[in-house]
This record gives sequence, structure tokens and C-alpha cells, in this order.
Amino acid sequence: MKYTFDPITLEILWRRLISIVDEADTAVSRTAFSSLLRDAHDYTCMFTDSKGRELAQGTFATPGQSGAMALGIKNLIKKLPRENYHPGDVFITNDPWALAGHLNDICVMSPIFYKGNLTGFTACVFHHSDIGGRVSSDNHDVYEDGLFIPFVKLYDAGTLNHAVMEMIRWNVRTPDEVTGDIRSQIAANHVCSEKIIQMLQENDMDTLDDLADEIITRTEKSMREAIQKVPDGVYRAEGIVEQMEGKEDIIIKVAVEVQGDGITVDLDGSSPQVDWGGNVVFNFTYAYVHMAMKSIFDPYIPNNDGCAKPIAMKAPEGSVVNCRFPAAVAARMQIGHFITEIIYRALAEALPDRVIAGSGGTPATMNVFYGKRKDGRPWHSVIIRGGGMGSSGRGDGAYTYIFPANGANTPVEIFESDTPLIVERRELLPDSGGPGRFKGGLGRRVVFRVPDDQYAPLPPVNLGIQSGRYRYPPEGLFGGKPGAKAQFLVNGEPGNPYGLTQLNPGDVVIMDAAGGGGYGDPLERDPELVAADVANGYVSIEKAREDYGVIIDPQDLKVDAVETEKLRKSLTGP
Repeated sequence: MKYTFDPITLEILWRRLISIVDEADTAVSRTAFSSLLRDAHDYTCMFTDSKGRELAQGTFATPGQSGAMALGIKNLIKKLPRENYHPGDVFITNDPWALAGHLNDICVMSPIFYKGNLTGFTACVFHHSDIGGRVSSDNHDVYEDGLFIPFVKLYDAGTLNHAVMEMIRWNVRTPDEVTGDIRSQIAANHVCSEKIIQMLQENDMDTLDDLADEIITRTEKSMREAIQKVPDGVYRAEGIVEQMEGKEDIIIKVAVEVQGDGITVDLDGSSPQVDWGGNVVFNFTYAYVHMAMKSIFDPYIPNNDGCAKPIAMKAPEGSVVNCRFPAAVAARMQIGHFITEIIYRALAEALPDRVIAGSGGTPATMNVFYGKRKDGRPWHSVIIRGGGMGSSGRGDGAYTYIFPANGANTPVEIFESDTPLIVERRELLPDSGGPGRFKGGLGRRVVFRVPDDQYAPLPPVNLGIQSGRYRYPPEGLFGGKPGAKAQFLVNGEPGNPYGLTQLNPGDVVIMDAAGGGGYGDPLERDPELVAADVANGYVSIEKAREDYGVIIDPQDLKVDAVETEKLRKSLTGP
């Protein structure tokens, strides 16, 4: 018997699905060992129906993980016939080509059984701080990236496969943390399964599939209606992504074809895969294509399989946006995060009010620290940080934002408790936001020091950086100016922001994240907003004059309206 749902019941059940996956999400934040998970929230929980179609994901899900999982879980389920799943089974894999694009993202997946029947799957992906290997963006193949876990059973009908867990323990630097985080993933899946079964019991339902059909169909319809409002045509753009010093820049080309209520995104013409870790697998490219489409066309509809149905994607195999095994992929975000921005650029003329300028948090800055404490114990920590977000036609860009990924900036107190390092400053950078009618978000500076204790010196600290924007700043839109570029200094001298750096006791590191691009002509910005920026320390008096044509009195920090009008007229011409 097929179940049907009236609108009120459907809304109640949808809200319950979200509360279930958010409860699993909360279980992670309470049980995870790594600060990258507890505090930066670099993980995603979701569940599917029995066919593997994504039904719901956590409210704070990371797009690169959730989008890749939506495609990846479906593909994993196809590999294993339904009769091979049993109650109590737990599967594990970190295959980059099957899921979220690099080895650090480990997926734990569990089937959900109700009344003896397979009714769905629950899964979560964690970005584990450590997966062994050579922690550097300049790896040459995936074998250098770390431990590769194929799609295997971690639990077989409730019995732990100790060999798999031991294999993981002996291939990572901080085994207690890594295995503790895996157990947190198992706990999240258990919460999800238990609450879904409870919901089915209370609503006298035997399966999730009918509810999934209703939700996914409605979501697809809403997405198609939004797409239909855009004029048919092919919208093109390309972007340059910097490589390491001495290597040719990467080109990403995109053609977005809108035809009726469907879209095809074609990345043909993008650069071939590279011999370092920035390569992007198909799933990760798929994730950020769909993130762009959903955020532009209908950001408020539910996240599920229906969002993706109107959108087709083409990415040439062997390119940097669809790399072949065994390419190095550890730093895939250094290229993959730009895909959303370039799609925005392509659709800017058609939908100027729904796109944003380039962001300083594209790509996110990821710092991987590891070494040994004075007593010889190994330590390992990963920090992700954002930059200034690009502005839009509706307002200024947010400050220190991780976009288009999702995540949080790890508090200084947590970083200092997890590592022997000392943070000396963390501050916004004045004048770093791109000038525009709406100003780009400010970048930020973090200064940290390796302690130098003459009686018990700290061993050298290794720092692997995944980042960007050191040569090409975030671009503005519609006359907006670029944001400030990123910067990496060791003891006041430029360091290598694309590989592995060894830091010694006493070294001081400065890391500046880029500012966001501006939107619109800076000379059209309200002078009173410029004065407020100056009063808050976001824009200097000199830059107010130079970039915005606004004269600010240095004594009272108010606008000199007469002189401002004269200056703006001279800058715009007759």
C-alpha cells in the first residue's frame, strides 16, 4: 500500500526528519575527539531512503561533503546487492572517487532495518585530522596522501571487525583521536537509525520510500519552477586558479545552459589534472556545482535528491575537475572551492541580484600542524579559517567567513589547548575588503609563535598549508574592486604557502586571509556608510578618499559633504 500525505502531515514529518538528523549532528559535537569536528564542524550527517536517494541532511552540513555523499551513497549501494545488508552492519570507506574527494573524509554508513526490511541508510562523513601519509599539498599521487580504506564492513551484524580498526590505528599519528572519532560516527548513525524507526512506529508507516517520493518530487518541482524564470541561453565564464610557484596557472571553464526547467553545466576546456594535491574528483565537483545552483535558484527549499534532478553536469575525465586515479587529491578544496564562484560569474548578467563577488574564504585556509611535545608524545591539529566574503547587490560581505564551504573558525583557546603553539594576535585587517557600492568582507590576520623554552625546547613543528589567493585576489563584480590578497610570513619573510613548512622554536608566523570582492561602483556607496566604516576601523581615512571619493574629517570622523561631492564629480568626469 502506498502512503499519501496531506500538506500539514507532510510538513510535520519533514520537520521531524530534520530534527532527527540534527540530533545525530549534536551527538557528534558531544562525542567527537578532534577539535576540527567539535568546534569547526567539518562533518556532515545525512540519511537516505532504501534506494539511496538523499532524504535529509544536517542543518549545518558542509556542501562539499553533503553533495558528494548524495551521489556517493547512491553509487556505493549499487555496488552491493540488497541481500548483503543486515541489521547491525556498519560500513566504512574513504575512497576519494567514491565519496568526498580526499582520504581525510572518512564515511561511516549503516543500513536501517524496520520490521525486518531494509528501509534506508544513514551515513556521516568526518574530516579526520589525520589519515597518515605525507601531510602536504605538493604530494604527487594519492599513495602519498595517506591510508586508503576501501568499502568494507567495520561491523558485521553487530560484531566489530578488529582487523580493520587495527589497520587504521597503525597508519595514523594520533590513533586514539582517529578511532575515537570513528566511534563518534557510529554513534551518530545509531541515533539517526533509532529516531527514524521511532518515527515510523508512531506514524504507522512501514517504509521511508513513500515519504521520500513525496518530498523529493515536491523539491524537484520547486527547483524547476525557479529555473524556468531564467531566460534560455548559454552563460559562460572562466577563472584562473593559482598553482605552486613555477607552474602554469589552472583554468576552469564553465558553460551553464538553461533550457526550459533544466540546466546543464559543462566544464569542458578546464585544465588537465595536475601533479599535486589540488585535483578534484567528479563527486566533489558535482557537490559545488549543485551548491551554486541551489543557492542561486532556490536556497530555501529542502536539501534532498530533488534539488539535483533538474541539473546535469559534464566534466571531462582526466581534467582537474574530474581527475583519474591515482592523482593526489589531499588539497582538492584549493581548486574545487572555486567552482561555485565561477558559476556565479557565469550567471551574473542573467541573475545579478542572486550572486556574490569573489570571497577570501574561497578556498578555505586549512592549516595542518603536527609534531611532538617535549615529552615525545605526538600531537596533531587541523584548523580551518575563512576570509572576507564577497559582497552582493543586497549588502556588504560578511567578515572571516568560510565560503562556499561551511565551517567555523576554531577558537584560540581550543587551538592553544590542543597544541603547544601560542596565538599572539587574531584581528580583522583594515582596508582588506574590496571597495564597491557594497564592500567586500574584511580579511583577517592570525599570528602564532612556536615556544622557545631554553630548558626544554620544543621539537620542530610541521605545518602543511592548503589555501590560495596569494597571487590573485578575490574579484569584484559590476565595477566592484578586488579584495586584498592573502599572505604567509615566517619571521617576517614570505614562506611557501603551497607545501610543507618546518617551524623551529621561536619562529613567528603571520597568516593573512584575503578580503572579499566589492559589488558595484565604489563611488556609489553611501558616504555615511563609508564614515561608519572609518569610525569602526574597517576603512582608513586615506582609503575612504582614494577608493570611495569620500572626505572624512579626521577630528570628528564625519563626512565633509561639500568636498566629497567635488571629489566624486572630478573622479566620475562630466
